[in-house]
Amino acid sequence: MGVFLGVLLPGSWAAFAWAFGQPTASPTPSALGAAVGGTNAMPVTAALHLIGLWSVRFLLITLAITPLRRIGGWPRLVTLRRMIGVAAFAYVAIHFTLYIVQQNFRILFVVNEIILRIYLTIGFVALLGLLVLALTSTDSAMRRLGGKKWQRLHYLVYPLTMLGLAHFFMQSKINVSEPVLMSGIFLWLMLYRLAYRWNGERALSLWQLGSLALAASLLTLLGEAAWYQFATGIGGERILRATFDLRHIRPAWWVLLAGGGVMVLKLAADRLWNQKKGAGRRQMVAAN
Repeated sequence: MGVFLGVLLPGSWAAFAWAFGQPTASPTPSALGAAVGGTNAMPVTAALHLIGLWSVRFLLITLAITPLRRIGGWPRLVTLRRMIGVAAFAYVAIHFTLYIVQQNFRILFVVNEIILRIYLTIGFVALLGLLVLALTSTDSAMRRLGGKKWQRLHYLVYPLTMLGLAHFFMQSKINVSEPVLMSGIFLWLMLYRLAYRWNGERALSLWQLGSLALAASLLTLLGEAAWYQFATGIGGERILRATFDLRHIRPAWWVLLAGGGVMVLKLAADRLWNQKKGAGRRQMVAAN
């Protein structure tokens, strides 16, 4: 119930802010301190961006469930994946609906824009793909498709998330701090999956998780610098220098911090597991 209420909160906030003319920046400010909606001069646009931001966040939360349940020893966490995944699609659908509202319901104009503007084309393809995944997320769909076909179909969530991130980047224009952060977390999630398979589908050690955190952070930094170098002309070297000016924490540091948090989770889970094993052994000795 708590997770269900949690996925409703961002949308409820956007609706409340729109209805009562409140600023529609996220109720939980971005770690980078970037406001989403500004002063609500354009409430539809503000809600559009807020819902879009949470669409990406819910997609990443969905992808984070697998590593978190493995590392934290929470097998029941997988039961939340469907709910959060469907919520991600719902937010994408609302995001698209708000775009239609923003364009005063000019459907032909919207269709034309989707065809002509590549970032809108990318976003619409992601919407259609997530629609397919949402419609086939039920137990009956899994039975009809069979386990292997269903799993292969739902692997599409990876490229669809990449499309969502590309759309996020392209519509953000100059300030891409939030898309860079989201992309850095996505990189960690993908690197984790590759490392897990390379490790023979065994739990990753602490040093392996630390290596993943460093790799994802470095790739995030280089990706952000490359974006500013080639897409904006601002200059990637300025981003590299700004990374070590800790008055403004760059996305790469947040990715490294998130990776460190996963390492702390592993330490806590391993300690709890060892305590349980010790208690079990003491009970056996006492029983004998």
